[in-house]
Amino acid sequence: MCGIVGYTGHQPAKDIIIDGLKKLEYRGYDSAGIALLEEDKIVVRKKKGKIANLEKSIAGEKFYATTGIGHTRWATHGAPTDANAHPHINEDGSIAVVHNGIIENYMELKEKLENEYNIHFRSETDTEVIAQLLGVLYKEKHNLQDSVYAASKMMKGAYTFAAVCDQEQDRIVAFRKDTPLIAGLGDGCNFLASDVTPLLKYLDQIYLIDNGEMVVCTPNQIEIFDEDYKPVQREPLHVNWSVEDAQKGGYQHFMLKEINEQPKAVSETLGRRLDEEGHVHLDGISLTKEDLARIHKIDIVACGTAYHAGLIGKYLIEKFTGIPVEVDIASEYRYRDPLVDEHTLFIAVSQSGETLDTLMSLREAKAKGARVLSIVNVVGSSVARESDDVFYTWAGPEIAVASTKAYTTQLICLYLLALYIGRLNEHITEEYAQNILGELKLLPKKIQKILDHSSKIENMAKLLYNRPQVFYIGRGMDSAVAYEGSLKLKEISYINSFAIAAGELKHGTIALIEPETTVIAIATQDFLYPKMYSNIEEIKARHAHIISLVKEGHEEISQISTDVIEIPDCRDEVSPVLAIVPLQLFAYYMARERGENIDKPRNLAKSVTVE
Repeated sequence: MCGIVGYTGHQPAKDIIIDGLKKLEYRGYDSAGIALLEEDKIVVRKKKGKIANLEKSIAGEKFYATTGIGHTRWATHGAPTDANAHPHINEDGSIAVVHNGIIENYMELKEKLENEYNIHFRSETDTEVIAQLLGVLYKEKHNLQDSVYAASKMMKGAYTFAAVCDQEQDRIVAFRKDTPLIAGLGDGCNFLASDVTPLLKYLDQIYLIDNGEMVVCTPNQIEIFDEDYKPVQREPLHVNWSVEDAQKGGYQHFMLKEINEQPKAVSETLGRRLDEEGHVHLDGISLTKEDLARIHKIDIVACGTAYHAGLIGKYLIEKFTGIPVEVDIASEYRYRDPLVDEHTLFIAVSQSGETLDTLMSLREAKAKGARVLSIVNVVGSSVARESDDVFYTWAGPEIAVASTKAYTTQLICLYLLALYIGRLNEHITEEYAQNILGELKLLPKKIQKILDHSSKIENMAKLLYNRPQVFYIGRGMDSAVAYEGSLKLKEISYINSFAIAAGELKHGTIALIEPETTVIAIATQDFLYPKMYSNIEEIKARHAHIISLVKEGHEEISQISTDVIEIPDCRDEVSPVLAIVPLQLFAYYMARERGENIDKPRNLAKSVTVE
């Protein structure tokens, strides 16, 4: 969602901050702005729409500031307008603020500022309350750092904000509560940002700012203070992502690049967890046989694509371990007073590790005594830091909003975790585990085979891209694949897409099947193949356009389908990793044919840091 970039150093700040904001575009936004400390005054420029609009508006201006903050906003309070865009300033323009998150008590603070200090507000946002509050506090404390700390004690919600003051020319002060913030350690310069991608070009050392901490950046120093205002000593973290990882590398879109990176990502995630004897070795996880004996159930909690990975995880864990598993949408989990105790293993799945609903669910489960294990892609993220055990995917940076390689690596982690627990509690034999691992090791080559034959899927999209709606059906693990395939299509093509377990067709949904309705039938589970065959025949009888997704060798299904997509033959257990790849490609090519903004779909954000 909203992105924050701050720079203080000895180089002109404008271009560095604008460049950083562009690196955060993938998070989703509807306006952009910048505040520069220019000769004892703050110059603010902000525009609705793309960063290009901001650049165009300041193209003829010269700026000499070497300290500044920038922001990409995803509207929460107030419509996306120039006035509501960040940065926001206090009444006399001496303080500017950028902010990510929500101030829950902003109306209470706003009324206090209006009634007691006669403050006049210019926007509809909660963010302006921070700027105006800092302005009042600064008159009392004459120090931005003290003012920020005092303001943090007065605000409620999940938020991160960064502030600058015209009286403190080389200083940025920021505070973090529940939404992400890192500080980057450069050579004669320092940075603040919502995530690491804006900083890769300039440095490889960062500080992870913890919840409730304040950070003060000057060109030569980064200071961190805890929630009691005590200095924090912390070693910087080395970043192992490269600039090239976050660039398109010749592909038309990041999404297509990331789809094509899946063989490498799957191989990396697997290779780092298998020892020389081919046994699963989970770095960062200390779950013992004795620990496992105390676990009576497992809760998997996630949002969106990660939730669909969790649905596959339920099948795998229950099959491989015999332990009952519940899968919950994070935004619903903690509001149903879940039955969680010390006998529960809570698994949080999140690409960014900053998804606020998932983080709050994690805290709820932990408070009730559950052991928390997380599957995340971003090292040092909030979910990772608050977990008892962490299972990192090795997908590398994922820039496109629609998740692809992060999803497949989440699946690989769930396979490895299920196998590890299954051997630990001896629910599966070593022979069975080795057979599954053997199949997993073949996946990178099999994924590459699908990618090498993507032209057939591209041609399908050229014929179907104007269809108003698409249905996805499947049984068993294929139903979970259907949910994810459908989500990919609706995310980036805006086609009305609907997924359902195939057995539910006759319970209402079949009423929507008309001649030429597009139905994608996923039938990769051999033991359910006859049932899916019957479902496809029911759809054919209503003259729908049927695309069947099957393993190689199922020739008979082509006779009742309009078209067929084949994946390499494999065991049923591992087919979801292969089955999703053609559906990712189908969504991509459909959106491309429709001329949509594939990497930055409307109204969506990569990292959802508000509830």
